Amino acid sequence: MNGIPASRRASSIEYAIRDVVVPAIELERKGHNLIKLNIGDPLSYPGLPTPSHMVEAFKKALERQDNGYGPSYGIEDLREAIAKDERSKGWDCRSDDVYVTHGVTEALQVLFAAFLEQGDTILAPGPHYPPYMAYPQMYGAKTVEYALDSDQGWDIDTDDIRRKMNDTVKFIVIVNPNNPTGNVAKPSTIMEVLSIAKDWPNCTIIADEIYDALDFSGDQRSVASLSDEVPVVTLNGVSKVHFAPGWRIGYMAFFDPKRTLQAPRDGAERILRSRLCASTPAQYGYLAGLNHDRLWLKERLRTIERRVDLCMNRIEGIEGLSCNKPGGAFYLFPKIDNPSKYGSDKKFVLDLLHEEHVLVVHGSGFSPRYGSGHFRLVALAPEDLLNEAFDRIDRFVRSR
Repeated sequence: MNGIPASRRASSIEYAIRDVVVPAIELERKGHNLIKLNIGDPLSYPGLPTPSHMVEAFKKALERQDNGYGPSYGIEDLREAIAKDERSKGWDCRSDDVYVTHGVTEALQVLFAAFLEQGDTILAPGPHYPPYMAYPQMYGAKTVEYALDSDQGWDIDTDDIRRKMNDTVKFIVIVNPNNPTGNVAKPSTIMEVLSIAKDWPNCTIIADEIYDALDFSGDQRSVASLSDEVPVVTLNGVSKVHFAPGWRIGYMAFFDPKRTLQAPRDGAERILRSRLCASTPAQYGYLAGLNHDRLWLKERLRTIERRVDLCMNRIEGIEGLSCNKPGGAFYLFPKIDNPSKYGSDKKFVLDLLHEEHVLVVHGSGFSPRYGSGHFRLVALAPEDLLNEAFDRIDRFVRSR
């Protein structure tokens, strides 16, 4: 093609969760009704709305014209509420440690821009949330995957982390609970990762805890609460636990016990000032969520766990599929026992979409090495819709 070329960094980015939507849109244009189990957006499924007290606070902020530019690091009341919430998880977080961002994805971009140079490395779990692979390359760095062990419920393979550590590693990423596997790391496993990082003074932990309250295992712990020396940047926000992903409000909170992060924090602050601020009225909505009791969340969590259990029961009844039970979040990552029979896990997903009109995401989109031969589905749909989806998946698998 003639014309202005795209940059190599943009052309190389893939986002499997949304890439599979392209053929799905074409099917919908032709009049087909799809069962979509591909995207981790609670608002895409009936019966899981953003809590009314948060919506009302958002609306009131608009009505009183709290709708202008806010402070670059976030409104102070929200930063203090976030710090209080983090303190309840076991570490001494202060409002000055908190920076409010346009979701966790912007927090990642800011962190990578502030910390990474050409030739640096981050270690991220495989399989992983796609931006951990896509974003570092924009700053001249690379992502190396460490293994999650599917034979041990997708637990972190600490020996693999140890083998892959070197002087170029600036970040070890822990996503807990994990997307896409649903694994919840045991505190003892996190402590082992921290003990590895302690030997590398230029290494910081990124603790992505966006699903932290969606825990059925009882094992979920704040990484910062378990660290005594290793610096940790905690990522969280309004999207998953507060059921408001479209508000695009997240945060990063710095645990820096030996004050080794002052220079990159200054860099992060400069970047945050240059991009102005996160959405002001949405911050007030999030503030209401943090200041309100969370009794509503207990019932929501029971609903999600019931749906996860339903999915596990249905997968166990389909010959040719198997799955580790997730300990948190709302994803399942089934294994296709003989993926070559379908050509590949991506072809499995595309053929399932075209033949049975069920949309899931191929596991290789989360890691060609560690996710291949799997697919991810979201367990948030109502029970009758999940059962219909599994009837179709069962029929599709038996047809092969």
